[in-house]
Amino acid sequence: MPFFKSLPQNAGPPNVFKTYPELYGLWSQMSQVLMNGPSPLSPAERELILAFAAGVAGCRFVYVAHTQVAYAWGIEEGLVERLVEDFDNARIEPKLKALLAFVRKLTLTPSQMTQADADAVFAAGWDEHALHDAIAVTARTAFMQKLVEGCGFVPMAKEVAREHAERRVKLGYVNLYPQFAKPDAGSR
Repeated sequence: MPFFKSLPQNAGPPNVFKTYPELYGLWSQMSQVLMNGPSPLSPAERELILAFAAGVAGCRFVYVAHTQVAYAWGIEEGLVERLVEDFDNARIEPKLKALLAFVRKLTLTPSQMTQADADAVFAAGWDEHALHDAIAVTARTAFMQKLVEGCGFVPMAKEVAREHAERRVKLGYVNLYPQFAKPDAGSR
């Protein structure tokens, strides 16, 4: 049950976004560009990073929601769970695993990041743009974790998350909230 008595029992981020449109309109536009705009990382890879970072951080709400978005984009079903549960033994392309190792460390021990961590990502074949985008997606995850846990939102059921995910893939991050949509915001 949300900590804010003005919100319905099944509230989630959209309820907060609608309450504070001057802030979350910009947030939605940024999210659209970050998650679906031009990047060396596909939208599926960015959603995988978001879901993985949320799972590693222990944020059930964001983890459940964005795992389903990653799957809706075509990530192999069950991969996010395997990565969170046993990262070292999870089977995934080595190039992507190197990037996710960076994301994992950034999520769990951000003050311990070193040049060697970035160099491992570059050695795996990623460029600075890809690493930046992975860092930005990880930062977005942390923001959403603080928002949902600070507001007391309860994770949605997997089936509901799947329905929301299909709409997110179809509409993007801005068009889910028509009041925030702008033609130049990377809308689909």
